[in-house]
Amino acid sequence: MCGNRSCESLLNDAASVESSTSANKILNKSKNDIGKNDGFKLLRDISLILSGQSNGTQIRMDLNPDMIAPLHHSDDVEKSFSAYKDILSEIRHRGLSGKTSHHKMVLYCSGWSLAVGSKKGYKLYVINNVDSVDSIYQSDPDDACIIERLFSSSLVAIVSQSAPRKLKVCHFKKGSEICNYSYSNTILSVKLNRNRLVVVLEESLYIHNIRDMKVLHTIRDTPPNPHGLCALSPSGEPCFLAYPGSSSVGEVQIFDASNLYAKNMIHAHDSPLAAIAFSPNGLRIATASEKGTVIRVCSVADGRKLFEFRRGVKRCVDIACLSFSDCGQYLGCSSNTETVHVFKLLEEQTNDANQAADEGSWMGYLSTYLPTQVTDVFKQGRAFATAHMPFYGVKNVLGIRIIQDQLRLLVATEEGILYIYNINPNETGDLVLYKKHHLNGSDNANAGSAIDGTTSAPVQIEGCNLLGSYAGILKGNPAGQMSESDKFRSVLEATATPPKDSYQLSYEQEYPPLTQD
Repeated sequence: MCGNRSCESLLNDAASVESSTSANKILNKSKNDIGKNDGFKLLRDISLILSGQSNGTQIRMDLNPDMIAPLHHSDDVEKSFSAYKDILSEIRHRGLSGKTSHHKMVLYCSGWSLAVGSKKGYKLYVINNVDSVDSIYQSDPDDACIIERLFSSSLVAIVSQSAPRKLKVCHFKKGSEICNYSYSNTILSVKLNRNRLVVVLEESLYIHNIRDMKVLHTIRDTPPNPHGLCALSPSGEPCFLAYPGSSSVGEVQIFDASNLYAKNMIHAHDSPLAAIAFSPNGLRIATASEKGTVIRVCSVADGRKLFEFRRGVKRCVDIACLSFSDCGQYLGCSSNTETVHVFKLLEEQTNDANQAADEGSWMGYLSTYLPTQVTDVFKQGRAFATAHMPFYGVKNVLGIRIIQDQLRLLVATEEGILYIYNINPNETGDLVLYKKHHLNGSDNANAGSAIDGTTSAPVQIEGCNLLGSYAGILKGNPAGQMSESDKFRSVLEATATPPKDSYQLSYEQEYPPLTQD
């Protein structure tokens, strides 16, 4: 038993506060009830209840032993309790199941970089040709759980499972670590553009200057955000940051990350938010709620609703990803179901009567008798195209871009598979799978089929090492440590934009001009 209260009482309290993501309440309330001998058992029991496993089966958590040790060997109750909080936070970060995914996929909408992370480290891919996926980097073994690459640059931000509060910023082409930062709680998400780097914790956000990595601003006491939901506009100017403004309704807080002030609040949904995405120019924002039935696109400037799409009416789903195309005219939506929707954004929808229909039409006639909620459903747009995936219930990310003069839909799953579909702007309906690539290097029963693609062998580069300059050593800087000026130059080099007049060798039919002597 745990002090003056039974474990059963503690477990009931913990389960009751889980839905409100306020675990600190129960932790602080039960602080004196957790001793060094009972801490790990209590942790295990709470994780069982919160993950719905009440049969007493122990969870295989694969936690870092250094995190668990204080629960058994420390005579300091304060230290044991602090370790308990860290481990519970880590379990919640992993989805309350105690298991880590074999892969974590991150698909970018600019430059088409793909990152695959696992316990064996992470790999970076580029997708310039649909027939093959080129691996450009493979790290040393490291249990990466967050990987964010700055478009097609050399700058990568990494968070590992073993150090979930520590952010590493690396120049992967040089194999060097530029800097690292530690935070007060588990890092849930990291977002980058060419001006800002944003680190998301459950109840705070840190805004860094991408050029020197200094913290410019901290947004504290945000509504609980256990999934680290956040979006940063791809364009450097305007540079907008979006995050949930409420934990009970679907409000989006828009923050000007350039001038560091709260711009406006958009009431997008009645239910809490599940996904947010900015358009390429940062002027529109797409949102979805936890119900997952309606997708809305609003103006960032004034919060005005521009588009409203209905994903479905039969069932509520968990939205996995929202992503605009590079041109901003298409919006992709994936979920935990087998269907991926592509919506077309042509003309701004209006709320006037035709707007659903003329008064003399059947819709105009029916709208005078039907409830507003029903007529709103008729006004909502439907998917321009859909792709039916050969899986469901698997975490995934998607993107829409032009590759080899053809608009493509790309869907990557945590199982390490990339699916590519062709989109015809002039045809609606179901999309046909064009190519499938296995990113984890393993083959399955369909490995010999015509739609399977290949991935090139990764380039092995030594992991992130701190490099110091010769001049810095002469000045007395410790060997193997970057000076501030070294860090500044490395960040500038890593974030450099390719010259506009450089040759775009995106596929085999493109060649630079040849000259004869």
